Amino acid sequence: MIRHIVMFKMKPESHGKTALENALEAKERAEKLIDLVPTLDKLEVCINTEKASPDNYEFALVCDFADIDALNAYQVHPEHVAFGQFINPRRDLRACIDYEI
Repeated sequence: MIRHIVMFKMKPESHGKTALENALEAKERAEKLIDLVPTLDKLEVCINTEKASPDNYEFALVCDFADIDALNAYQVHPEHVAFGQFINPRRDLRACIDYEI
């Protein structure tokens, strides 16, 4: 099994919304992926708590896949690509790790 963790540091303001507002919209969009991408076995969508350090990333996804081929299929799935098109212009930084569990 492969776990894919990706974190996003949102721009302070983008598309007329704050970092938190964009993170909350990203959360709403990302939560739909579990029903739309067949190779995605498990999904946890995380928003950084407001009491945590402002240096933290605001938004993260924790995804599980059967194997690396399933992850690779997810990466090019049209629904995931559409999510990327939403979040990429709204984020400053992205960090990711993929590992076997």
